[in-house]
Amino acid sequence: MDAATDVSSPTAEIDPALGLSAADVAERIADGRTNSFTPDTSRSVWNIVRANVFTLFNGIVFACFFVLFVLGRWQDALFGLAAFANSIIGCVQEFRAKAALDRLALLNAPVARVRRSAQEIEVAPVDVVADDILVLRAGDQVPADAVVVVSRALQIDESMLTGESDAVDKKPGDDALSGSIVVSGEGAAQATRVGADSYANRFAGEAKRFSLVASEVRGSVNRVLKWMSWIIGPVGLLVLNAQMIVAGGWAGAWESGEWVQAVVNTIAALTAMIPLGLVLMTSITFAVGAAKLAAKQVLVNELPAVEGLARVDVICLDKTGTLTAGEIEFDAMHAMTDPAPGVERVLGWYGAAPDANATARCLREPFPAPETLDAAAYIAFSSARKWSAVSFASEAPGTWVLGAPEMVFGDEASDPSTELGAVVVGLASSGRRTLVLAHSTVLLDSEDVDAERLPAGLVPAVVVTFREQVRPDAAQTLAYFREQGVGIRVISGDNPRTVAAIAREVGLDAPEGFDARRLPEDDIELADILEENTVFGRVTPEQKKRMVVALQSRGHIVAMTGDGVNDALAIKTADIGIAMNSGAAATKAVARLVLLDGRFSHLPDVVSEGRQVIANIERVSMLFLNKTVYATVLAVLFGVLVLEFPFLPRQLSITDGLTIGIPAFFLALLPNTQRYVPGFLKRSLVFAIPAGTVIAVALTLYTLGAMSLGVEEDELRTGTTIILSIVGIWVLTVLSRPITRFKVLVIGAMFVALLAVFTVPLLTDFFVLVDPGEDAAVLIAVVTAATIGAIEIVRFFHRRYVDRSMTAAVNASRGRA
Repeated sequence: MDAATDVSSPTAEIDPALGLSAADVAERIADGRTNSFTPDTSRSVWNIVRANVFTLFNGIVFACFFVLFVLGRWQDALFGLAAFANSIIGCVQEFRAKAALDRLALLNAPVARVRRSAQEIEVAPVDVVADDILVLRAGDQVPADAVVVVSRALQIDESMLTGESDAVDKKPGDDALSGSIVVSGEGAAQATRVGADSYANRFAGEAKRFSLVASEVRGSVNRVLKWMSWIIGPVGLLVLNAQMIVAGGWAGAWESGEWVQAVVNTIAALTAMIPLGLVLMTSITFAVGAAKLAAKQVLVNELPAVEGLARVDVICLDKTGTLTAGEIEFDAMHAMTDPAPGVERVLGWYGAAPDANATARCLREPFPAPETLDAAAYIAFSSARKWSAVSFASEAPGTWVLGAPEMVFGDEASDPSTELGAVVVGLASSGRRTLVLAHSTVLLDSEDVDAERLPAGLVPAVVVTFREQVRPDAAQTLAYFREQGVGIRVISGDNPRTVAAIAREVGLDAPEGFDARRLPEDDIELADILEENTVFGRVTPEQKKRMVVALQSRGHIVAMTGDGVNDALAIKTADIGIAMNSGAAATKAVARLVLLDGRFSHLPDVVSEGRQVIANIERVSMLFLNKTVYATVLAVLFGVLVLEFPFLPRQLSITDGLTIGIPAFFLALLPNTQRYVPGFLKRSLVFAIPAGTVIAVALTLYTLGAMSLGVEEDELRTGTTIILSIVGIWVLTVLSRPITRFKVLVIGAMFVALLAVFTVPLLTDFFVLVDPGEDAAVLIAVVTAATIGAIEIVRFFHRRYVDRSMTAAVNASRGRA
């Protein structure tokens, strides 16, 4: 047992028959040596609200919102609704993650049995104290780390903690880990590590550290927000200064009251620069993707995980519970030459035995229990000696031993020159679990039973093989990932040879497995081995986490699947953690995705949904970033040229809603199978920066032209709104190509809505839209046509750049595959 699982020695000598006295218990409670565990590692409600509400941009938006209300210009404050919605969605998203983490509970036993003052009593697991004598029986969960002091055929299943699939015999002096399950026998153990120090709770403590899933979409949006945070202050001052000068200078504007319009103009410029709609649209797209996956029995613990699996280029799979169903089944019976009669009846007896372990119970279906077979003597199975024996006086007389071939026959079982050895060696590479049923004419006596001794004259009768139930969807799903250029690593706590055999059964090229006990301590060497090998066995929980980190150090985006507690730390560390619903509560709580029906075949659905999210957000991000660019360039140009800003905030709400926000919502939900290629922000900016600059320059030239023609203020603002609306619809159309019937309906509906805004009296009055006049109309037409032409040129070169990027990425992916 390694240092991570080594249980410290008892601090006091306690008589197992008596246990602690009431005074001993009170002393330990006063010292704080109890099993109570209240970690404070997930974020508080206040921290979540603070992170999502009290941000720099929300501060700017809500300040502008408040100023407009104070000035009585509530009509221009519509932009605040997006900030409110975004804060609410962000809080809800993180509350979901917090709730999942707070449900983390490895120790779910309703009661613990302890012996105190020679009396056996039941207490809550949190009331166990250090040095308590724990009374353990089949089905119990060990509530604290302990050392076994009494054992009567005690066997404990530690698979959820260590990955070892076999139950372990526990003798006095052996360790019993908190969170493990007693599968047979009974005994007593003295608690040594309780509360936060116990093995299970140290797992929980590390797993509960809050972290948001790595997301290129969210990371890119945050990068844009960071850039804007550097720009918005200086630009805001520049615009405000220009607006005050236009209004008659700082002193004159203040005396005349024109400062109000100057402030409103500045707010219009600032709020247009903030891509709040992109943040909101990203959250909505993630939420819709999560809802669609939930309908396919995939629970998304954190919304950006929807995109995560589409970015993964290495997926690490735990064998048990992922590739296999976690259960074994009878495979075949291989008879030796001239076996003793009664083999099938004896196998039926072993399968029906009251204390039959999981392997023996697999014999019940192929070999029905005999009605007239009574045991004269019996030695129960032990995982230490790996065999059991039974004697029958009649009806298959003699002694029958069922166990591991090498433990029953020693070197003979691995010698190909013997009949038994030839069969066992031949089956070894298949990864099947093999047991031999041997017969002796010598009956067991009481001394043999007490000494757990094999009888003399054993002769092999049959070799019985068992295999793990491979999930029927595993091979098809792995083939899908290979086609997509995703590397696969199978990581298990089981024997490397067995793991490799299962891997070959699901279509992986794995001639042999790598024994993790030979893994180097050096992280660079570890990463090299992970690049060169596919299958790993005898992997400890700590090694699983190291392996994920080593792969990430080579630039891989890593997914990790599993169902045991031993997988929790690796799943938490991976970029995308995936748990089976049949797994431990701890594992499901820290996973980003949970397969509710345990079907591995849902993962391609997750990839498909992730691709749709990323590709569609890339498309709509060009709309939002284009707006951020033209708003920023426009603000700078008008600040430098000292021109009055050509929009009211409410007029910008028209173009924001009808040419960007509403159509972006529909475009973001359309099917899209485009393969993920890193760098979507760069591709978006390659379009948004030149296109936004063209629009800003066009609006500036129109404003200068309209001013030279003597166009009035309201007519000028109406003209800029018309230009921005038509160009906005054109940009929407360009980015929607190829145009489908549904896209025609969306774009057409937005165009009709724009016509209504410019013609319906109630709306024209609200948005302050008037007839721009004949001279201005000609100028509007010329500027609009020139801007549309320039947008087409930008899109042409942008498409060429994107095509080259996609082709290079696909070729690289095929090379990896």
